[in-house]
Amino acid sequence: MTHSLPVSIDETEQLLDSQNYVADRALATVLFLALKMGRPLFLEGEAGVGKTEIAKVLAAALDRPLIRLQCYEGLDVSSALYEWNYAAQMIEIRMREASGDISRDAMRSEIFSERFLIRRPILQALEGEPGRAPVLLIDELDRTDEAFEAFLLEILSDNQVTIPELGTIRAAEPPIVVITTNRTREIHDALKRRCLYHWVDYPASDRELDIVRRKAPRANAELSAELVAFVQRLRGIDLFKAPGVAETIDWANALTELNAVALDPAHVSDTLGVLLKYQDDIQRMERGESREILTEVKRELAKAS
Repeated sequence: MTHSLPVSIDETEQLLDSQNYVADRALATVLFLALKMGRPLFLEGEAGVGKTEIAKVLAAALDRPLIRLQCYEGLDVSSALYEWNYAAQMIEIRMREASGDISRDAMRSEIFSERFLIRRPILQALEGEPGRAPVLLIDELDRTDEAFEAFLLEILSDNQVTIPELGTIRAAEPPIVVITTNRTREIHDALKRRCLYHWVDYPASDRELDIVRRKAPRANAELSAELVAFVQRLRGIDLFKAPGVAETIDWANALTELNAVALDPAHVSDTLGVLLKYQDDIQRMERGESREILTEVKRELAKAS
């Protein structure tokens, strides 16, 4: 059964919390406004901070289909919107020729009908049923080029697309649109103006600890506190790629599988590949910096207790 949209910021926070997504007030506010105003939500931030998860959580909490368009270099309209099933069209043409039915107008009308249309994510989202419009996730838009951004403007402005052979297809109810970018390049202002914007930052330590408790419940309290404090310190130094929340959760689960009840130098050294994804960063930690960070973390937590 489809759930109604939240009617307040508090209810939006509760909706996210029901799916174990720990959001701050600012995120809950912009999400509430995006839903209330029917505007796309543009989420920017480092990889692994939970941008994509917001769309998944929304779809699950509202009981709506999630339609994901994963962006990549070279993504074009046919891959994002629609394309014709050329193989099936050719078979239809050959069958008509074999039967003697070669009326050009009738053949054109038939082969460019909806039964030969392959719907890609954006068209699927626009054709959602009223009352249960899907969540459309346009993920990592910064991987595409400016031409694809320009194509999106009609979608975001008018919730419609034009297919030359069929005409204009307009959404009976606009989809809930979530756009994410890792900021590997700047997105044009024309597209951003059509959205509500939010920068998704790394969480503060108390919020990240809450996330770990929810997503890695088998990790005990001491281990969870130590690994979160360790990751928080890593983000403060000059790494090629600081670990995101996703890596923190993976690390907690990995250490639990190793039956760790607290961080020690051996466990840290053996599992750095779970937390860090670049060899230069791993080598830097292995030269002794990880031991120094671990010592500081344990000292600070001991004082706090």
